[in-house]
Amino acid sequence: MCLAIPGKIIDDKRVDFNGVIREVAFDLVPKAKVGDYVLVHAGFAIEIVDLEEAKKTLDLVKELQL
Repeated sequence: MCLAIPGKIIDDKRVDFNGVIREVAFDLVPKAKVGDYVLVHAGFAIEIVDLEEAKKTLDLVKELQL
């Protein structure tokens, strides 16, 4: 099973995942810009998502953390 996590783009190389900052490749979503939320899998942004969708997924991830 693969899992993609949403995060907010903070600059041309990094995404913020609720306070955890990671470098991400944006080759697959060239239209993504700072402030957008993207789904990230294996270090690659794979899709731009809206804030509502990102929030739903992030809430589910929080529920899974014990």
